[in-house]
Amino acid sequence: MAVWTMIPDKIEEEETQLGRKFGVFGATLVTFFLAEMGDKTQLATVALAAKSAFPIEVVIGTTLGMMIADVPAVILGKQLGQRVSMKLVHTIAACIFLVLGIATLLGAGSGWGF
Repeated sequence: MAVWTMIPDKIEEEETQLGRKFGVFGATLVTFFLAEMGDKTQLATVALAAKSAFPIEVVIGTTLGMMIADVPAVILGKQLGQRVSMKLVHTIAACIFLVLGIATLLGAGSGWGF
């Protein structure tokens, strides 16, 4: 992950066409949906909604919960993105991945019972 983080992202031609067709909001919506489709949060939401007598409320609750968690991160990311270079952000993230990877290899956290 540390090495992968240092590889610059390239905008694919499909993403560019998607942006032209649906605008920034639509392209972000479609891309986010496709990228997050099938992640643990969605699977947990489906399982909870399937067992609940109120599936619509479950979906609304999980959506609001994700928005409450994600909106501040997006706003903060936008503010920091204007002040901090992406190269620095990638370098810091790669260092964190490297430290966590080495710590995992050395057995850090193995006694926590997870």
